[in-house]
Amino acid sequence: MNSTEVLGFSASILIGISLGLIGGGGSILTLPVLVYVMGINPVLSTAYSLFVVGTTSLAGSFNFMRKGLVNYKAALMFAIPSFVAVFLTRKYFVPMVPDSLFILGGFEVTKNVAIMLFFALVMLAASYSMIKEDKSGPQEVSRRPKFNYPLIALEGGAVGMLTGVVGAGGGFLIIPALVLLAKLPMKMAVGTSLLVIAANSLIGFASGFSNTTIDWTFLIEFTSLSISGIFLGSFLSRFISGEKLKKSFGWFVLVMGIYIISKEIFFKS
Repeated sequence: MNSTEVLGFSASILIGISLGLIGGGGSILTLPVLVYVMGINPVLSTAYSLFVVGTTSLAGSFNFMRKGLVNYKAALMFAIPSFVAVFLTRKYFVPMVPDSLFILGGFEVTKNVAIMLFFALVMLAASYSMIKEDKSGPQEVSRRPKFNYPLIALEGGAVGMLTGVVGAGGGFLIIPALVLLAKLPMKMAVGTSLLVIAANSLIGFASGFSNTTIDWTFLIEFTSLSISGIFLGSFLSRFISGEKLKKSFGWFVLVMGIYIISKEIFFKS
């Protein structure tokens, strides 16, 4: 195993730690690690990312289930439109996108470049979500959930499309939606989000991998390390302020998003 592979597999542990500590962010790391560190094609990397994030989130959600911190009604309401969107996106939309999209000023925008640029924009949105101050104040844990059905379904569909295109679980969108639209306490929103991310990602992977050659040995090794990371992250969450960590991670994601845009546009080899 060379130094690049060691770096990539080490990063897989960080993916799990991120999910365990703040309930999201793992998918933001997965695609860049697979593409830039492990050298895997971006389209294939989105499939790998779905499996890694889905399996890791599923493992992490069990701990929240055990503590009664998963609202299954909210998960189901959010998940159904999301399932449909992710399935249709992976099954039909992604395969029909041509390898070469268009040429602008001598710069060819290929399918791979478009995926990475779109993902970078998702990273910028995620960084803003993590960095901004939460002015909502302390949340009442005992309050009864109140569901805004139309908006939950709409955001569920949007998250499903995002998951299908870039292989990101969309936790940075799901958690605020569950807090604001379903009135869930933060910890329950995180646990519910992990379950939705797991289901979304694994359905997305299953609906699109039939025409793809999968290196199962690599994928299982990478995912196993990520799963070990989520349990480590859950343990560390007892000692580390989640809010401070979330902001720090947000700045890291912001830098990564700018790096991807710069690399794909200005320094493409």
